[in-house]
Amino acid sequence: MNIIIVGCGKIGVSIAKQLREENHDIVVVDKSQDKIEEVTGSYDIMGVVGNGTEYSVLEEAGIEEADLMIAVTGQDELNLLCCVLAMQNESCNTIARVRDPLYSRQSELFKERLGISMIINPEHASALEMSRILKFPNAIKVDTFSKGRIELLNFKVQEEHVISNMQIMDIHSILKCNVMICAIERNDELIIARGTTYIRRGDIVYFFASSKESQKFFKKIGIKNKAIKNVLLAGGGTISFYLSKMLIDSGLNVHIMEKDKDRCEFLSAYLPQAIVVNGDASDFDMLLGEGLEDADGFAALTNIDEENVFLALLAKKHSHAKIISKVNRMTIGNMADDLEAGSIISPSNTAANYIIQHVRAMNESLNSNVETLYRIIDGRVEAVEFVVKESSKIVGIPIRELKIKDSLLVCFIARQGESFIPFGDSTIEVGDSVIVITTQKGLDQIDDIIVSH
Repeated sequence: MNIIIVGCGKIGVSIAKQLREENHDIVVVDKSQDKIEEVTGSYDIMGVVGNGTEYSVLEEAGIEEADLMIAVTGQDELNLLCCVLAMQNESCNTIARVRDPLYSRQSELFKERLGISMIINPEHASALEMSRILKFPNAIKVDTFSKGRIELLNFKVQEEHVISNMQIMDIHSILKCNVMICAIERNDELIIARGTTYIRRGDIVYFFASSKESQKFFKKIGIKNKAIKNVLLAGGGTISFYLSKMLIDSGLNVHIMEKDKDRCEFLSAYLPQAIVVNGDASDFDMLLGEGLEDADGFAALTNIDEENVFLALLAKKHSHAKIISKVNRMTIGNMADDLEAGSIISPSNTAANYIIQHVRAMNESLNSNVETLYRIIDGRVEAVEFVVKESSKIVGIPIRELKIKDSLLVCFIARQGESFIPFGDSTIEVGDSVIVITTQKGLDQIDDIIVSH
């Protein structure tokens, strides 16, 4: 596809990099020549220096031939205007980054009245990820599939866990849990799980299950699920606002620390159920005074990555809270992972995942389309959900008879409201949602899971 990306900030660069890896033709637009030179030099893509709200600049970027225009500048209004201009080419789809809560509430109106294909709010999407993690405090990260019925969770195996040194094929018979272990991260090694794979202490294990089964699984392997009631948030920015609202709606107690007085007044007005304190979260004594030691959940959401990691490490040392850190630069995020500073959420990566999912859906074939997509383990693995729309060459054939690619595992099938782990005699049928995990990038139809001749 021919894709134009307006805005070369963290999100724009992340999207450009990932879409280029999928062999799309990318042109980036930004007012900064330095940013254009940096991006084009790093990822072998074209660039135009200019303002994306000027149609002549979009023309230079190739808007007349574009299939998709993605506007991800730092200003919502500019992004919406870019999309309106891009639709002078009637065949061009558009995606706008919209962060302001006021605009986000009108996202359906923008799509309907302005014809914008997709509204992406990285902060809201990141807050949603964080709320899921706080729902499952035993997991490092939680992603959802099959309209929320199936979840992909990951956790770190400790010596005392029952599954340490157990073969995957024995887990179902011993624990009687309907879970599908699909991938293992062992130091720098990536393992697509097979029945003969052993689980070792220190492994980060990724598995699919329903919410009920995942809770059962954690309990049986020796991980107690402590319900979260009190959450302390360091920083009162946009993510903190969205997350607070989600947590309050779920009946949790929320305590926000924010050093900007005007922002505190805003939060107090729009989140009356939250406790909002005007104070600097980097002041350790103040953090302790606001209840860090008694918190069940803690999220470091300041605008400084290093500060978030530092706060997470403090919370790890002085509390038993479930810890989440917002990190924009993944070099810092990788360091935080090494230090085991809680769950790491990157708004730019979150936004990129949603946009790539949308792009895959635009490329849908007659047989199926990508319904859900997440990139995990530093982007080395994709978890993809296909909806099988019409008959294909794999429909109705037992899975054991299909030549499934070595780099791929069929993990779950959802059919008529029921979800199940497929076995050798299971078949894929029209109407199914099929969840696979793979190291191969760019799958966009169900037939891509088998070896082609």
